[in-house]
Amino acid sequence: MTDLIAKTAIDRRLADLISPMIESMGFELVRVRLMGGKTRILQIMADKPEGGIEVDDCGRISTAVSAILDVEDPIEDNYVLEVSSPGIDRPLTRLKDFEMWKGWDARIETSELIDGRRRFKGILQGVEAEEVLIEIEEGAETLTIGLQFDWLSDAKLLLTDDLIAEMLRQKKASGVIDESQFDEIEESEGGDDEDEAPVTKH
Repeated sequence: MTDLIAKTAIDRRLADLISPMIESMGFELVRVRLMGGKTRILQIMADKPEGGIEVDDCGRISTAVSAILDVEDPIEDNYVLEVSSPGIDRPLTRLKDFEMWKGWDARIETSELIDGRRRFKGILQGVEAEEVLIEIEEGAETLTIGLQFDWLSDAKLLLTDDLIAEMLRQKKASGVIDESQFDEIEESEGGDDEDEAPVTKH
């Protein structure tokens, strides 16, 4: 396994088809998942190398991906295409992600039992060679352990107040958020992730 962008054979085929186009547009493919169900859903997450993908960017990617898939026709059944940003509690799918988000809380799952467990929650400590380093609590001790990247089956950042504040700071610094347009920020009901771009469906 070279990354967690695509897991199944069809996901990997889709990633191979669309990744070059997405990269040519100046973006990076973060994750591809073809979900089952009555109507299949093709979920694509993309981002800018420096972060900060916008809703309009997702629309452009959706249009370009649709054109490729219409020609190649790799999915036999009807499906809905959803293109989004990774969101605040983003999945970590490439080795470089664990270095980029060093110092932040994350949850990592492994495909096999490692010392009797598959789930590890703690603070990312970067990477060393092909190992992901994470600081975890073991009873009264704090340990930094290394997990081979090939062992991982899933990994994502944990949603914390500090992470939300950092995402808002980055958006403000990049000019995405203009605070002069808001008197105050009000909390709204519902579980929508504000950093998640609306899906584009075809």
